[in-house]
Amino acid sequence: MTMKKAMPMLTVAALGCAAAVGAGDAGHHDVDLTRPHLDVIPRTADEARRVADVTSPATQFDEAEPFEANGGGAATVPVRNDADAFSLSSANMPFERELDFKVGNGLFRKLWVSAPSSTQVSDGLGPLYNSRGCQSCHLKDGRGHPPEGPDDDAVSMFLRVSVPAPDTADIDALDAFLLSLGDSSERTAPDPVYGGQLQDFALQGHPAEYRLGIAYDEIEVPLSGGETAMLRSPVYTAEDLGYGPLADGAMLSPRVAPQMIGLGLLEAIPAADILAQADPDDADGDGISGRAQIVWSFEFDRPMLGRFGLKAGAPTIREQSASAFAGDIGISSPIFPAPSGDCTEEQAECLAAPNGNTGTPEGTEIGTEGLDFVTFYSRNLAVPQRRDVDDPQVLRGKEMFHTVGCTGCHTPKHVTDRLGDQPEQSFQLIWPYTDLLLHDMGPGLADNRPEGRASGREWRTAPLWGIGLTEQVSGHTYYLHDGRARSLLEAVLWHGGEAEAARDAVVEMSVADRAALIRFLESL
Repeated sequence: MTMKKAMPMLTVAALGCAAAVGAGDAGHHDVDLTRPHLDVIPRTADEARRVADVTSPATQFDEAEPFEANGGGAATVPVRNDADAFSLSSANMPFERELDFKVGNGLFRKLWVSAPSSTQVSDGLGPLYNSRGCQSCHLKDGRGHPPEGPDDDAVSMFLRVSVPAPDTADIDALDAFLLSLGDSSERTAPDPVYGGQLQDFALQGHPAEYRLGIAYDEIEVPLSGGETAMLRSPVYTAEDLGYGPLADGAMLSPRVAPQMIGLGLLEAIPAADILAQADPDDADGDGISGRAQIVWSFEFDRPMLGRFGLKAGAPTIREQSASAFAGDIGISSPIFPAPSGDCTEEQAECLAAPNGNTGTPEGTEIGTEGLDFVTFYSRNLAVPQRRDVDDPQVLRGKEMFHTVGCTGCHTPKHVTDRLGDQPEQSFQLIWPYTDLLLHDMGPGLADNRPEGRASGREWRTAPLWGIGLTEQVSGHTYYLHDGRARSLLEAVLWHGGEAEAARDAVVEMSVADRAALIRFLESL
């Protein structure tokens, strides 16, 4: 989310550590991009050796690896056969924290109302918004979907918007930091009228910003063995604009709400381990050149490693949650205290509307305590246990996944930090199948809208755990950042750029091996 809250002005010299950082992601090891105030217990030399051994790539595929079924480590929960498979708490959560999880769930499910209201702890919606509550987009904590017809709204999908930043625009703290690294990422700014994302709902008396329009073209892809696949290529339009035309050069990016499981474990992967996988110049010549996203943390007022969001635009679960409250629902928080959410100075009536900044001690619509409960809930939505890890077809599909190079981005295993204050996420062997880095996915998936260090062709590697339960939990099989893929095979075939060689190998492999690959993905 692009917020209008001004970043503090900061010179390169004021960053202190920046002078020691060279260009390229390898230099980021000299900069502390971790979460501050975290109770991390350093690994011993023996633990580091054990971690390196247990996370080494698989070399044999005739049986499952030890602990492979427990994708979330000790936090893994038994898989359910209903739509609540993504809504369970970490299996290793202390009993005394269960109530915190349930309170967080209640806030996640809450439907906010307009201000003023007699329920002061629940008012402040909008005035412009995409949803009345978190659960409305992340139904059952699962994946959103594009509208399925003229009678289906876009409640779990929206368009981000930005414009090229003028050359005369102030250099903010993040820009200064990136420039100090020699980073020449294209700078953007929110639309001067519509802000950082388009809201398709509004309170009475306020026009909504737009209506999402989607048109699809079908593309036929020949496959080996006489098979074919059909891909649908979308074109997005912002229709029925409520506040005049978009600015010249406006760039739109569609986003479908992602699933919520395992976020706390992703947050607990050591930053150094993520940065160690970055290879921005493809020094090893394997065609994969992942880059770390670097973002400015409004919570900690410093540059941090981006992990969350489809382009890794948020550094922590707490900040991502606060950002979603502001942009999606129009709810202020201690991190983003503006009561009018994504409204801009050009939307004067929106800024002047009544707000709910009377329901918390902080004078925000959700306070520190409420935001902490939502963060704890989001951090502890558990990963379900894998299915059929010893099935011969699944094992063959796993071998194909490794052989064609999918693991170049979808890193199977990590070990989390040893955390004194987060026992659920502490020192766990996890299997998320992501490196959390940015990768060029080619022109087919490009949104042509830069975000931070991410170019208009780059996306963060999506975690794959739980992907085989999408239909069970969410009632559909739509994948990728905008839900264009109607099956896992379609999602694979959309891969380009750094993943083009792997995609071509899938096209050319035998029918049996391609079916095994999909069967493996369905087991995750």
